[in-house]
Amino acid sequence: MTSRGIANAVVLIAALYTMLPALWLVLASTKNADALFGSDILSFGDFSFGRNLSDLFSMDGGLYGEWYVNSLLYAVVGALVGSLISVAAGYAFDKYEFRHKEKLFGLVLTGVMVPPTVLALPLYLVASNIGMVNTFWSVFIPVLFNPFGVYLARLLSSGYVPNEVLEASRVDGAGELQTYVRVSLRMLGPGFVTVFLFQLTAIWNNFFLPMVMLSDQHLYPLSLGLYTWNSAATVSPEYYPLVVIGSLLAVVPLIVAFVMLQRYWKSGLTAGSVK
Repeated sequence: MTSRGIANAVVLIAALYTMLPALWLVLASTKNADALFGSDILSFGDFSFGRNLSDLFSMDGGLYGEWYVNSLLYAVVGALVGSLISVAAGYAFDKYEFRHKEKLFGLVLTGVMVPPTVLALPLYLVASNIGMVNTFWSVFIPVLFNPFGVYLARLLSSGYVPNEVLEASRVDGAGELQTYVRVSLRMLGPGFVTVFLFQLTAIWNNFFLPMVMLSDQHLYPLSLGLYTWNSAATVSPEYYPLVVIGSLLAVVPLIVAFVMLQRYWKSGLTAGSVK
């Protein structure tokens, strides 16, 4: 076997191994509780996908639907606004000179190295002091600021926005804000999508911060809501099929986002690699 054949075989095995959990999730979502506990996942009997789906959205007064909407608000709107902030900050660090610029960027890099779980307790104390605990904003506002997004945006800005284009825009009489919105932001489109996808994934999978901040189940995102159902399933086994099919539906927005935006995402990752 040639080296290319060996490499293809290794990639195929790795791909199959990676897909096994997803395959199990798809098959398990079609089974009822008895089939799940009876290890009959691969059989064609006990097909209960429609019933599981109906029970999912009717359980506990339709809480799953509320969790889904909450996650979309936290993740999609949060990633959109957060990406705009990150790209603007990264662009400013790349294109402008100001006092203590590198020291401030060093603080940004320090923020990249701090795990989000470490910040959960300080954020809770701050939110508690201003009366914002157990509200939508207690989870939404912290996810808008992403040090890694600022760092990545600075790298993307250096690769996508030539200084000569900015100088030409200024010569034509455009102001700095006008230049950024009409020229730089358009050129940063693939980079913006890259930052958006990274931030969307991080917020969508965010668990610890909502767990610390929220006590009202109607404000839960999917990650925390499914966790509570999974904990309740030890006492009430009827929750198990709902957790499985709920987890399957929970990954759909991420898959759709990556499929729709993969063209921009791939070009964003290679920004600056070729001059």
